[in-house]
Amino acid sequence: MGNQTLLRLANRVVRVQPGEASALVWSFCYFFCLLSAYYILRPVRDEMGIQGGVENLQWLFSGTFLTMLAAVPLFGWMAARLPRRRLLPLIYLFFAANLFVFFVLLETRTAPALVAHVFFVWVSVFNLFVVSLFWSFMADLYRNEQARRLFGCIAAGGSTGALVGPALTARLAPEIGIALLLPLSAFFLLGAMLCIERLLLWANRQPQAIAARQDPSAERALGGGVLAGITLLLRSDYLLGITLYVVLYTLLSTFLYFQQAIIVSTNVADPGDRTALFAAIDLAVNALTLFGQIFVVGRLIERLGVTAALLLLPALAAAGFLLLGVFPTLAVLVALQVIRRAGEYAITRPAREILFTVVSREEKYKAKNVIDTVVFRAGDAVGGWLFEGLRILGLGFASISFVAVPVAILWTITGYLLGRRQEQLRAMLSARKIDHHAPSLSEPTPLAEAGGRDESAGGRPAAAPR
Repeated sequence: MGNQTLLRLANRVVRVQPGEASALVWSFCYFFCLLSAYYILRPVRDEMGIQGGVENLQWLFSGTFLTMLAAVPLFGWMAARLPRRRLLPLIYLFFAANLFVFFVLLETRTAPALVAHVFFVWVSVFNLFVVSLFWSFMADLYRNEQARRLFGCIAAGGSTGALVGPALTARLAPEIGIALLLPLSAFFLLGAMLCIERLLLWANRQPQAIAARQDPSAERALGGGVLAGITLLLRSDYLLGITLYVVLYTLLSTFLYFQQAIIVSTNVADPGDRTALFAAIDLAVNALTLFGQIFVVGRLIERLGVTAALLLLPALAAAGFLLLGVFPTLAVLVALQVIRRAGEYAITRPAREILFTVVSREEKYKAKNVIDTVVFRAGDAVGGWLFEGLRILGLGFASISFVAVPVAILWTITGYLLGRRQEQLRAMLSARKIDHHAPSLSEPTPLAEAGGRDESAGGRPAAAPR
């Protein structure tokens, strides 16, 4: 009886339909492992960034962008040749091996300054790549209607991991040191690989997936050229809209990150205290995020739509930067940082990932990867140099906050237009569900030219995920 009561409560929160529970649990665990791995490393990265000098942060952001430029063609080459059942575990295994290399370098104290800079760049690349691949897989696994119900709960798995990660760092770092945290992070990456395997096994065992839903090419390599992601992006107005939304977000996030580095380094002198503050911010962000993902985002999107979810954070950012311009203090900055990051992870990120459920598989893995990595870090790099340029022109902390307000307003407008376009594509896809002879996902359709594909191809039933 107790289990039935718990199941009923879970269904009220998440609204799981028959056939979805197993995939939902493994998806939750998958994201938990990924963000546990990352958040073990994040406080270490932030402290290394400050130790390397706040004045050098724009160079580290630029180095991250250049690294992304080199990595994306390599990923495109791999995606063109490897099926997803091999592609995803191989990439996670590569990052886990990197962590063991850094562990040896830190333990032997080899070139500490250089290793600190390289580690900062590496963590910045690692975070975007592993999370981008996760959401590509989720967008490939679930249909749009399922994503609206389940992505908030799945994202909560990441937030749970993001609570565990900094807690482990705060607890273990003083006792075992920084270096031993890296193999622990690698252990969680290996756990993510197990989750991938279980999800693929689950999908392959579903009668619907074999008989009607799953495209025959689903487990084959995507094909195409190494730069196909960029080509697909430039050909789609819809994907370009997502790109603009991401760029505006990263510009404002970078402004706030630089403001954080300046005000924290000014007000908190001890490196240990700074690391503890960063960990405390992470814990606050992830606790608030977890609440929002479980209890807010699913209901918000179902009742008000994706557009409302895309608008909420930009509107809050505009108000927050205005407040920071009037009261440029550490307390206001920390509050804005917590609200901005929690809003991104709890509401905006799941909504943004839903946007990709109406595009083709190749766009989900290749074009999305370009947006999540190169475009994201390009926005970071541009934001870093723009921030430094504004400082050179004589603008202070408060003035730069005021400059960010119109950028946030433009971000809000972009979110509105993008959400409307997604709803149009979704309606077009829903209208095609009555056509049981629709072409497969591997064949071009009129929707493909508009940035989307027919997710109901082959008369797929509505209940179970791909």
